[in-house]
Amino acid sequence: MGQASDSGAVGHDAASDSGAVGHDAASDSGHPAASEGDTLVTAGVARLLAMLDAGDVSAEDVVTAHLSRIAEYDGDVNAFLTVLADQALDHARDIDRRRVRGEPLGALAGVPVAVKDVLCTRGEATTCGSRILEGHRPPYDATVVTRLRDADAVMLGKTNCDEFAMGSSTENSAYAVTRNPWDLGRVPGGSSGGSSAAVAAHFAPLAIGTDTGGSIRQPAALCGVVGMKPTYGRVSRYGLIAFASSLDQAGPFGRGVADTAYAYAAISGHDPMDSTSIPEPVPDVREGLDSGVDRLRVGVVVEALGGGVETGVAARVREAAELLGKLGAKIVEVSLPHAKYGIAAYYLIAPSEASSNLARYDGVRYGLRVDGDTAEQMMAATRSTGFGDEVIRRIMIGTYALSAGYYDAYYVSAQRVRTLIIRDYREAFADCDVVLSPTSPSTAFAVGAKADDPLAMYLNDVFTVPASLAGLPALSLPAGLDERGLPVGVQLVAPLLGEAVLFQAANALEAEVGFDPVPRGGNAVHPPDTAHANA
Repeated sequence: MGQASDSGAVGHDAASDSGAVGHDAASDSGHPAASEGDTLVTAGVARLLAMLDAGDVSAEDVVTAHLSRIAEYDGDVNAFLTVLADQALDHARDIDRRRVRGEPLGALAGVPVAVKDVLCTRGEATTCGSRILEGHRPPYDATVVTRLRDADAVMLGKTNCDEFAMGSSTENSAYAVTRNPWDLGRVPGGSSGGSSAAVAAHFAPLAIGTDTGGSIRQPAALCGVVGMKPTYGRVSRYGLIAFASSLDQAGPFGRGVADTAYAYAAISGHDPMDSTSIPEPVPDVREGLDSGVDRLRVGVVVEALGGGVETGVAARVREAAELLGKLGAKIVEVSLPHAKYGIAAYYLIAPSEASSNLARYDGVRYGLRVDGDTAEQMMAATRSTGFGDEVIRRIMIGTYALSAGYYDAYYVSAQRVRTLIIRDYREAFADCDVVLSPTSPSTAFAVGAKADDPLAMYLNDVFTVPASLAGLPALSLPAGLDERGLPVGVQLVAPLLGEAVLFQAANALEAEVGFDPVPRGGNAVHPPDTAHANA
């Protein structure tokens, strides 16, 4: 698939040839038998770290189990564009050697992670899901990647995404359509659909995505996992290939809130390489995870449960509010009256910034080049060949909005709406500590169902966009299933730098919901045995 076979990065078919072995081969080669391998791919981060520290399993065992599952099932899911099997196994063996020698190890030593293909990885393919960057290998790592390496997390590969993170279904990738592990006929959401699907399918316990208008939270909701967007500036954007610079933010996926907190702790913090990075120290959100929600004020957005929300989604949100109330939280109603204009504002601001950011792909410096008789013809041919329809659509919208005579009418007006949404949240947080709403108005929809209707696709982000425009931390977690057996996500939003209370509330709700993060059903990816897992 795509770049998978280039420069040591192996694709799905080649995985077993380069150290990633199938389940049957695992027991023959001294690696965990199938049942043990299933335990390793379903165990939560804390459990994995405990087993590794105790010497019950090796980092190589853990990585091999995950690579085996990728090799067996990712041909159906298409979560990965590049599987780095050789590199992952080499890193795991190095961790094992260092552990035996008693050398210092990072906080995630031996824990596998998947990384969205918009984050630069030195010497490895980084394509943003676009033909215009096919074969591109950055000379440096993104800060997020550097911090994962410093934590000794083991990178399994780069995950598929909508081209340049523009989409809500991961159908806009130039290389493959990613499928939802709960139902392979449905989308995983987007643009970070590859990362969310990788976690849901038990290909990796952790993954990194990026969120511009909901691209972590919406796929987390559709895939039945936890996805978290930090406060804008809390996680470095250095090495994150830009879509909309005032909105883009990297963040973690996990199968549980605690796992996601581990990943957030590893990647967050000030970075002098990013001028928008927040200099304040980052509290350890894991310390308050079990503080509960007694006397916490939870604001339910009154506008979020009206028309346009599927019945099963609305029901799970109401149940989540009731559960939080039973746990001691005070449930109040809050209003975000200008949030209804969020989609319109977002789809002027984000394309405008994209129009500027994507001007660099001109066939001159790097990436695809299609020759022409003149420089202008070369650039036009390169961009029309290298960019997909959705990227071209957004560049055109953004260029128009920024053009002379329309800048004030469109772009400036959208920024004014952004300010009103920020004020709405400020007023809401005067009455509550976190805000509760649906993450997405629907559960996972069929592949192709909205591909020809851009407006219907954009409306998937109606509940996630406002928090992005305001730069607020937000988290989606599973709250149960709808009548079709598909996962429903609920969203919690906290004030600026309120990650600690966000994780605290989410952890309490997760424990009360008791959601099983294993896809099951007639068209789901084959579930691992969870009988002995501690996820």
